[in-house]
Amino acid sequence: MKFSGRFSFGLAAAILILSGCKETSPLPKVDEQLVKIGHAAPLTGTQAHIGKDNENGVRLAIEEANAAGIIIGGQKIRFQLLSEDDQADPKNGTIVAHKLADAEINGMIGHLNSGTTIPASRVYHDAGIPQISPSATNPKYTQQGFKSAFRTMANDVQQGKLLGQFATKYLTAKRIAIIDDRTAYGQGLADEFEKSVKANGGVIVAREFTTDKSTDFRAILTAIKGKQPDVLFFGGMDPQGGPLMRQVRSLGITAQFLGGDGVYTPEFIKLAGDAAEGAYGSLPGVPLEKMPSGLAFRDKYRAKYNREIQLYAPFCYDAVNIMIEAMKRADSVKPEKYLPELAKTDHHGVTARIVFDEKGDLKAGAITFYRVRNGKWEVAETLSSAPAEPASTAAAMPVADDHS
Repeated sequence: MKFSGRFSFGLAAAILILSGCKETSPLPKVDEQLVKIGHAAPLTGTQAHIGKDNENGVRLAIEEANAAGIIIGGQKIRFQLLSEDDQADPKNGTIVAHKLADAEINGMIGHLNSGTTIPASRVYHDAGIPQISPSATNPKYTQQGFKSAFRTMANDVQQGKLLGQFATKYLTAKRIAIIDDRTAYGQGLADEFEKSVKANGGVIVAREFTTDKSTDFRAILTAIKGKQPDVLFFGGMDPQGGPLMRQVRSLGITAQFLGGDGVYTPEFIKLAGDAAEGAYGSLPGVPLEKMPSGLAFRDKYRAKYNREIQLYAPFCYDAVNIMIEAMKRADSVKPEKYLPELAKTDHHGVTARIVFDEKGDLKAGAITFYRVRNGKWEVAETLSSAPAEPASTAAAMPVADDHS
């Protein structure tokens, strides 16, 4: 058959176009296996800066793993991040969990908040998907008996115990007031803090409540002011902690301010302004600069994202690496194959040496306390944490929209 010059030119152009498409969108190699890692956190709203920080930690670990050219089960593995916005809302968290389970993820890193992590954990358990939360601290998460659930951060029992000791022994407080935001995280941490304060001889002179949407705390602060506390403890996150700190000082309350990991952020200082000076916050683990790979992680994070670590990114980074190491030991990316190896974890990570107990909690660790000096968080003290005992009230804890 004879083709006209015009037809020949068109055919050649079509071939070139098709070949060009093939080059820009290459098919996966037959010897390369795609492994999906799920992630969920609030990526919009008042906690978006923390949620994005979590996502950044996950992404950094995944990109490093892909660059390393990991071989599992005789195949080169390419990890893919599937990240979803749960808006720190339990209902949205469950919807997101079903979406990720339907996408057949191989493992889950998240959620950020206890209130989203706890209901979502049933979805992952029922789907047979291993889950590591880098920041959910409410004990109920690992008290449900799900063998698929783990966390890389100390729970509220562990952290609350040392917060109470710090307030009474290191700050020498006798009279202590407590405010919490009624979330699974804020209330849970405040309850454990109260137990520890009483066990260490302190007196709770006031216990007040707010919400994770509030911005005006003057009514409850006025009630607290009359009690003349030595320490004011807040169980909640920085969107409320910062304005609360500002109003504490504007009302002339001189009590020392103490919060948990939810206020240990650059954003807290930004929101509180000059009133942040002297405030204390805590974070599980030892300071990054004291960990063998801590400073290297901080530098990598800064270089890639051109911003400072907000809060939980190192815990997310450790969680991903722990999951990948379990896959390598099992020589399989199938959840049912590597889950038993996940339980055997002994990982020297960026945040700590991570070993899980039979529930998926950290066996032991440390809590570091930080103080704002000259507009920056500085290390104040590090206390060791013994293995946590079960929290008798945790099972009855309401699961509200919350934070860590």
